[in-house]
Amino acid sequence: MIGGKLLEAKNVCAFYGATQVLHGLDLNIAEGGITTLLGANGAGKTTMLRSVSGMVRTTGEIRFAGKSISGRATEDIVRLGIAHVPEGRGTFVRLTVEENLQLGAMTRRDTKAIPADIDRVFGYFPRLKERYRQQAGTLSGGEQQMLAIGRALMLRPKLMLLDEPSFGLAPLVVQELFEILRTLNKEEHVSIFVVEQNASLALDLADQAYLLETGRVVMAGPAHEIRQDENIRRSYLGY
Repeated sequence: MIGGKLLEAKNVCAFYGATQVLHGLDLNIAEGGITTLLGANGAGKTTMLRSVSGMVRTTGEIRFAGKSISGRATEDIVRLGIAHVPEGRGTFVRLTVEENLQLGAMTRRDTKAIPADIDRVFGYFPRLKERYRQQAGTLSGGEQQMLAIGRALMLRPKLMLLDEPSFGLAPLVVQELFEILRTLNKEEHVSIFVVEQNASLALDLADQAYLLETGRVVMAGPAHEIRQDENIRRSYLGY
């Protein structure tokens, strides 16, 4: 069930030092929805996710669940229920699968529920259960991506930010991963904001889509409508 606005970004500009990457971005993410951000390399997609997580200097306003989170520390934003799965997985390679999952719950106060939540993650990712004593660095790329998502789930997030989840993975693994994201959205009511190079995949998954070009939103709307747009088809879908 898709509800009102969970995340609102208004006139967001983002900077790395003196370099401006985002130029007055406006976007909304619906509660219970899946939103995708499309665009070429260097368009500012990753920077938008980092802006939400408080990892880059921004101006403008970002609101989450009705409250401004602009200028707040990343750990405070995480505590509010925003989990960020960065590109390149971000797993702790020397720690075991189990230790990685426990780390994901570090900011939580309800420690008694953690073992049950680890079991819940294993329900979605049975392969992680088989390898839960293994060092994360010994896992395949697909398993590491599953672990990164599993670790984010340990936060019990309201919103999950995913940066290029399909990057470097075999098509079958990607298919499985995206099915799990769909299930998480439906069953756990986790809202998802996904940056993805594979536009076709992203538009199949999402309800809403935004297209970014050089730090500006140039198109926005329901994903199925964006998919029909001739320019999108030519530039991003290849037909």
